[in-house]
Amino acid sequence: MAIQQADKLLKKHKDLHCAKVLKAIGLQRTGKQDEAFSLAQEVATLEPTDDNSLQALTILYREMHRPELVTKLYEAAVKKVPLSEEYHSHLFMAYARVGEYKKMQQAGMALYKTVPKNPYYFWSVMSLVMQAISAQDEKLAQTMFLPLAERMVEKMVKEEKIEAEAEVQLYFMILERLGKCVEALDVVRGPLGEKLTSELRSRENKCMMMYQRLQLWPECNALSYKLLLKNPDDWQFYLSYFDSLFHLMDKSWSPPNEGKHCVEGPVQTTVAEAVKFVVDRMEEEDKKESRPLRGPYMACLELIHRLRQRGCPDEQELGDPLELMLQFFGKFGDKPCCITDLKIYLHLLPPEQHTQFKNRLGELVPLGEVGEDGFGFPGDTKALQRHLCVCQLSRVLGLQHALDTEGKLCLITELKAHYHYGLQFGKSCLKTELQFSDTYCLMVAHVYIDLWTETGDENMLWQCLGVLEEGLSFSPSNAQFKLLLLLLFCRLGAFQPVVDLYSSLDAKHVQHDTIGYLLTRYAGSLGQFAAASQSYNFSLRFFHSNQKDTSEYIIQAYKYGAFEKIPEFIAFRTRLNQSLHFAQVRTERMLLDLYTEADITSSLEESVKAMGLCPEEDDIPWDNMRDNRDLTVLFSWDPKDRELTEEHRRLSLQEELVWLKVRSLTLRLLASLALLGHAPSSRNSDKANENGVSAKSSTLQTLLSQLDLTLQTAAQITEKQTQVHTRFTNNCTVCVVLWVASYSASVLRPLKSSLQKKRKKKKDSSTAMVHTHYRLILPLSHGSFSSYSPPFLTSLSVSLSVPLPSFSQEECGFTRAAMDKVQNSYLGSLQELGDLLRKRADSLKSLKF
Repeated sequence: MAIQQADKLLKKHKDLHCAKVLKAIGLQRTGKQDEAFSLAQEVATLEPTDDNSLQALTILYREMHRPELVTKLYEAAVKKVPLSEEYHSHLFMAYARVGEYKKMQQAGMALYKTVPKNPYYFWSVMSLVMQAISAQDEKLAQTMFLPLAERMVEKMVKEEKIEAEAEVQLYFMILERLGKCVEALDVVRGPLGEKLTSELRSRENKCMMMYQRLQLWPECNALSYKLLLKNPDDWQFYLSYFDSLFHLMDKSWSPPNEGKHCVEGPVQTTVAEAVKFVVDRMEEEDKKESRPLRGPYMACLELIHRLRQRGCPDEQELGDPLELMLQFFGKFGDKPCCITDLKIYLHLLPPEQHTQFKNRLGELVPLGEVGEDGFGFPGDTKALQRHLCVCQLSRVLGLQHALDTEGKLCLITELKAHYHYGLQFGKSCLKTELQFSDTYCLMVAHVYIDLWTETGDENMLWQCLGVLEEGLSFSPSNAQFKLLLLLLFCRLGAFQPVVDLYSSLDAKHVQHDTIGYLLTRYAGSLGQFAAASQSYNFSLRFFHSNQKDTSEYIIQAYKYGAFEKIPEFIAFRTRLNQSLHFAQVRTERMLLDLYTEADITSSLEESVKAMGLCPEEDDIPWDNMRDNRDLTVLFSWDPKDRELTEEHRRLSLQEELVWLKVRSLTLRLLASLALLGHAPSSRNSDKANENGVSAKSSTLQTLLSQLDLTLQTAAQITEKQTQVHTRFTNNCTVCVVLWVASYSASVLRPLKSSLQKKRKKKKDSSTAMVHTHYRLILPLSHGSFSSYSPPFLTSLSVSLSVPLPSFSQEECGFTRAAMDKVQNSYLGSLQELGDLLRKRADSLKSLKF
């Protein structure tokens, strides 16, 4: 309709530029990109200056992902209307979208000269800073771009033209990047620093940053002390207070005999002073009638930790860590944060005190009378939270892991009873709210997983799934239930329920990068090809929009003077472009498309060309790869010796990189095979086969060598996979064998007549070799398919049938629901796998020589 309306207008007004562009937008959105671009260029070459046409062309070029064309539009408009503030501003923003920092600097100054407003001047200054940040030559940044930016700001300072906080922030940023910390400190502490008001304690935080950079420990200590007197709950200043104290002690610093200790006031230099300071803060909190603050009590434990690290006996003056933690629990045990606060300092307790500590904590939990089932239950949500905290601390201390199988089963019974009892407190909760007792349910699942891991009893796994399904029925928004279910289903090879689980998480923005791996790492190998394609799209949609979205954030930062955020946005964009997950999903998506579409809907060669694959080019940033995975997204209360370590992270990254290398080389090898071209003509067959094909195959040989080396590395670190997982993955081995055999056939067919003529002569060795290889490959292809014959698929379906162990009445329904999901997923995978293999079987029939 939009196109029709535009055509009606153009019949009456042939030169109505805006109508042409609006028609072009309509054509673009109906998939007619070439027509749209041609029509847009008709208008663009006329260099329009009316705002409607310019805005419409800007919208069209953005949708075409051609932001560089917008700059040309406004360059022409500014030349024709040189005094237009609006066009100058649009030109600056157009340069910002494509990262033309030098042109941004020039456009900013041109705008300031046209309309002398401070923001425009500082746009130009910030563009100089961005040239420094993006410069590959650090010396150039330090000797040219940043000094020039500094002089430009100093000029405004001398003329007393600094107006806004953003301008002071930018000045501070420039001095900081130049390493002029003393000058930056003078700016913050001087009259300009008074403009730093948008953030709480912005001035003090910047001073603290510079004191630490300059190692001015007296000032750092005094400022921390002063700020903690005002706000005794500010944790960052406790840390800077302790850091500076021990630095001063190590340097044997002492205050001067006369005058101030430093510009920030009195300095504390002894452990005795620090102990008194912390104890005084706790005593003040104890006197309060209102709820006390956590900071001072945690500071006491932190100081004990630091003194113990230094072997200082003064820690005894602060008290017994066990009693202090009991005191903390007594005051804050009904807060969910209590477990995370105390977990940090549990190492202060010797192992022989763990059971005593747990029992003492239990005495502080108000539970009702013990019923017939042998358990007492909390009377309100605060008591419930205290009991939960004790259970969590018990697991962190390793007491749950130390139980035998019978003990763990008894623990599960107790936790389940508390979970079901606690549901009464959440009867009025909305579906988007979590139940108060959800954590009990999650802990039950963790204990079941412990039992499954230790005993190998799959019954434990099914009961775990049932418990999580039950929890999700009462608390449909609980992300932890969904994440754990997601991992367990994938572990079982059942991908069908996973897509809905991930979708219901409603992952936003950067979460597609940080937790997307939980979905996509299993997608292609579990036989659910349609769901795999959907899961890759979840992630790729975010990455593809990143470049455009980040440009808009940068533009908004310029408009509102949030200069400090601009380098952060640039770093964020780089982090995503170099993401390991992005490279993995992009590679897997192209491989999946080839395996499911090539030689079925179009030839392998056409598919490769449509993807724009170039086997000679490796566009994965191996040297700058960023591992953005959040490996701690699932709650865990495991003791320290069972926690994820940096070594685990390193090994995980190593495995992921090697696997990505294998998949990337496989993709490039397929592209190389497809682009080798058709077989040479028969009249030139010998010569072409000797020279042309061998020359074209050099890339293929190089990639094969790289793949061989990568597989050798992979063999050393890859664990043996389950049979089902391997078989589904092998469906890709099948496709590759077919394509290699198909290529061999295309090369050999034209040589058939030549071979027949030369039967009495000595055969060409290279031709005979290829012929021999082909005869070896073809049976391999048939063998690969025979393993996927209908009898095999039937037997596999039977072998995947899920046993139904006995359950209690209330658990049976949820466990059966989980089993059904697994069974249906298996059947769906086998159906998709069978359909694809039948199509591949048709390709196999054509391989005749």
